[in-house]
Amino acid sequence: MDNTTNALNWFEIATNDLDRAQKFYETVFNIKMEPMDLDQLQMRMFPGEGANGKVGGAIVKSGMHKPSKEGALIYLNANPDLSAALGRVEKAGGKVLMPKTHISDDIGYMAFFMDTEGNAVAMHSNG
Repeated sequence: MDNTTNALNWFEIATNDLDRAQKFYETVFNIKMEPMDLDQLQMRMFPGEGANGKVGGAIVKSGMHKPSKEGALIYLNANPDLSAALGRVEKAGGKVLMPKTHISDDIGYMAFFMDTEGNAVAMHSNG
């Protein structure tokens, strides 16, 4: 890794109930997630172009993945304005932990939420 590459290239959000988590993220971000299941790992992938240098990720169910509100925090892209996605969090069964908060004019806004699995997750937008 150097300053010409992304520090992050993949993320996984743990779930115990794959269908519930998929419904939550599809509802909040108004997206369609695609399945990718391996021998001991079930995934529903966030939209992406794959292996093109852009960060990708998935919700994952396996014996190694355990939902948690502690630990690493990931920020999901909610551009152009995170207010729309954040407004769907509680209707989809999650909980807003921190409302839309201004970081700076250059960086934009952030918010924190808890998903249906008990994971603390963040979102970011420019507006």
